[in-house]
Amino acid sequence: MLELWQTEWCPASRRIRERLTELGVDYVTRQVPVDKEQRAALREKTGTDTIPALVPDHGSALIGESEICRYLDGHFPIPAEAEAHQLKAAKARRRYLEEECECSQAATH
Repeated sequence: MLELWQTEWCPASRRIRERLTELGVDYVTRQVPVDKEQRAALREKTGTDTIPALVPDHGSALIGESEICRYLDGHFPIPAEAEAHQLKAAKARRRYLEEECECSQAATH
């Protein structure tokens, strides 16, 4: 089982979560504190306080979006339904911006 060390506010973490969903890969999420000084568990597991970090069952921790994406590309085939996940995510982001995000509502009113 893959372990993804991440936060909800990190754009790179969000993109990795989306990629894992598109690939149909199960993983465990480990939430990381905002304050880097409080990331002892992350440093112990990965050797760094940088997110996102992906830890495979066997092998070294993968640090950062680029390294994680290279690993995923080399280890998991892209399933046929990946495009459907991408379209659904894009639709959800548009709906959020149109209906819920205060910043876009101010610009349209």
